[in-house]
Amino acid sequence: MQDHRIQPLVAIRALRRLLQDPEKTEEVFVILRALTGRSVLNAFKRFKSMPIGQAILIEERDLVAHLDDREALRALPEGSLGRAYLQFVEREAISAGGLIEASERDLDFADADFERFANRMRDQHDLWHVLTGYGRDTFGEACLLAFTYAQTNNRGIAFIAIAGMFKLSRAMGGSVRSAMWQAYRAGKRASWLPAEDWECRLGQPLEAVREELGITPPERYREVLEALPAAA
Repeated sequence: MQDHRIQPLVAIRALRRLLQDPEKTEEVFVILRALTGRSVLNAFKRFKSMPIGQAILIEERDLVAHLDDREALRALPEGSLGRAYLQFVEREAISAGGLIEASERDLDFADADFERFANRMRDQHDLWHVLTGYGRDTFGEACLLAFTYAQTNNRGIAFIAIAGMFKLSRAMGGSVRSAMWQAYRAGKRASWLPAEDWECRLGQPLEAVREELGITPPERYREVLEALPAAA
């Protein structure tokens, strides 16, 4: 069952472990479960009220099945979102299913539709990397978290983003804060991505998808990386 209580001490302990070893991806999900509260449930209600959300649930879509089908992605047009996603995951040596094991520990969903939505939210993460232009370097992940918080109002995501901002600012300077603020504002301006028909979008031109969804270039992030090439 889902527990909507806020557990700040659990989150703080998990954050300490994550900062000591950033490869402990499972700690991210511990923090999210500890601080998410009702934000995911509220997003699910919004999703379920929309025609595309209803269609996704009725059709029992599995986004990972599309994202992990590399031959189908390779057959998409050059310059499409799906081809850009394929290039991204191959370059980074990752897969759409890579976060599943870490995220599913100790979870027991009472509602199949809610579980489908929560999984879909998780599985969109790397698509959002491609769409926004934020890399998988620590700085890029922090900026994407700021963008994601603007989209989801999830306090767990905000907690991780703010902690990352302070740590990165010490290493890279105050320009980190302006880049993350730009990412947050970009997330506020963009369409609500959790309810997008990604299965359809994969075959569409990446730049056209960005324009239609109102996703602007990550200018400050790129400027910081260019000024500090070792940041990545």
